[in-house]
Amino acid sequence: MALLQRPEGRRLHPVTPWRRAWAPLAALFAFAAQDPERARQGVESLTAGRLLAVLALLLPAAAAYGFLSWWMTSYTVTETELRIRTGLLFRRVAHIRLDRLQAIDVGRPLLARIAGVAKLKLDVVGTAKKDELAFLGEREAVALRAELLARAAGMAPEAAAEAGEAPARELVRVGTRMLVVSLLLLGSVWGTLAAAVAVPALVWWASGSLWPGLAVAVPLLSGVWRSGVGRFLTEFDWVVAESPDGMRLDHGLLDRAHATVPPGRVQAVRIVEPWLWRRRGWVRVELDVAAGGNEGGLLLPVATRETARGVLARVLPGVDPAEAAASLAPVPRRARWVVPLWWRGYGHGVTETVFASRKGLLCRTLSLVPHAKVQSVRLTQGPWERAFELADVHVDHGANGTVAARLRSVEEARAVVAAQAERSRTGRRRARPERWLT
Repeated sequence: MALLQRPEGRRLHPVTPWRRAWAPLAALFAFAAQDPERARQGVESLTAGRLLAVLALLLPAAAAYGFLSWWMTSYTVTETELRIRTGLLFRRVAHIRLDRLQAIDVGRPLLARIAGVAKLKLDVVGTAKKDELAFLGEREAVALRAELLARAAGMAPEAAAEAGEAPARELVRVGTRMLVVSLLLLGSVWGTLAAAVAVPALVWWASGSLWPGLAVAVPLLSGVWRSGVGRFLTEFDWVVAESPDGMRLDHGLLDRAHATVPPGRVQAVRIVEPWLWRRRGWVRVELDVAAGGNEGGLLLPVATRETARGVLARVLPGVDPAEAAASLAPVPRRARWVVPLWWRGYGHGVTETVFASRKGLLCRTLSLVPHAKVQSVRLTQGPWERAFELADVHVDHGANGTVAARLRSVEEARAVVAAQAERSRTGRRRARPERWLT
């Protein structure tokens, strides 16, 4: 039949149909969740014979859906683009230009690692949603990623196919003990845990019923998982390595992830210092990458200041966080009437390479934007700020983000806007091309 004619191109791994087969079952569970009382009555009315009949229909239907979805999916690499064909009833062809690729991440969930397969997530300029190839054999996924990255970097098609994965040199490996201690020193973890214990107990006591307390406890326990155990599982064995195609990030205990931050794509850096980390000299380094190339925007979950400084020198050559921190100037004292408690946490500075801004007292965050990455500069004033002759300077960068220098005097803010616009023009003229192998 023409409807089921298999499209041309390379195929996904044969294990993929089992992944797709869950879709009909998930749809059934979603339908049941919309009306749980009706679903319960329907299950209670089923006899053993009827239940077996339903399973005899549902399981083959799920298997057929998974198989046909896999059958109708293929991908092709041409001289200029990657084409992904999908769709059983409604056909879709994604045309991904190779010169617009920002990053390609390799994901290895736990069950995929057992089966020896991996998935590729592709970040493309101008798209918020990632296209995905899931699943490929591990060797095929690594080889395809290397070829696409080489092509995106400007290498000739014939050479890219034979290039293989570029060698990498390990820069940092976060130890398990350091990661555990850093999580235990986060106030957010203990605050969420205290709320998960106290709030359900209060709701139970006030309502006189256990069920409202459990309904409140579930989302709070989910928050405890995400901020504590979930972060440990995600950030376990975090490795930062340097290669010709960018900074490689490998991490994860159950689900192993492999991401690459290409050179020239980092738009801004945030150095986060929680209060209890400062005595140990620890920081967390986050990135804003064009098109979201790195999931979560994380470069280092925890590291010493000197280690972070060395890694940032590789990501943003010429940028020195210590120099940026030394350039920060405090806000005027009259800012305490606008932000009474936290006004001392704000600061702003400029170096030869970056626009710097600091905020926070308990958890201090230093944001750095290279001048070449600034897209626009603007001044804003609220009515309360106007009363005290204060203004905010906002710097917008290429990752759809903003860094603000808050509560500056109006004269200083106007001067910063004019000077930053000129620094950005000069920085863009001097910036190296983003196709880094050309």
